[in-house]
Amino acid sequence: MGFRSTCSSRGTPPVPDATGLELTAQELRDADSESILGTVFHRGRAVLLVNPASVRSVIGRLHAKGYAFLASLHGCDYHPEEPRLGVLYELLDMTNVDRITVKARVHIDAARIESVVDLFPGANFPEREVYDMFGVVFDGHPDMRRILMPEDYEGHPQRRDFPTGGEPVLFTYNEENSYGKWQ
Repeated sequence: MGFRSTCSSRGTPPVPDATGLELTAQELRDADSESILGTVFHRGRAVLLVNPASVRSVIGRLHAKGYAFLASLHGCDYHPEEPRLGVLYELLDMTNVDRITVKARVHIDAARIESVVDLFPGANFPEREVYDMFGVVFDGHPDMRRILMPEDYEGHPQRRDFPTGGEPVLFTYNEENSYGKWQ
């Protein structure tokens, strides 16, 4: 079927080869013609570029196909490109020892995507982290709230246009000598 069965010399888990990736993409397109926007096979990494509206169904089909382990779920900001925000899912097929990446990109003004917590309970905290750091809302998530930043925090600190710098920290010990009040 076009899959490698041994680990590469670098020790990384194998991925479907370019032919296997295209066969998988075509199988997913046959189920939903609008689901797969493209594929990328670069440096031994197989990536499915997925329509954000179809992410849940594509991952569900891959899960049924054997990709039953979610190794990673993370966000990415492609500023200044649009669609700007990306959500990446690293899936593993432990039986065939294959790895595939599912990538969906959403516009910053419509940063919503369906949750996969029902398929992968371990996606609970990573989805909350992507929401907290990038502002992508996962529809259907059981507890969509911030996980790292305070609830009243404004903004999403991992976005590339987030202001850098910092806030002064108030230390009560030796406060009279703080913040340039040297005498």
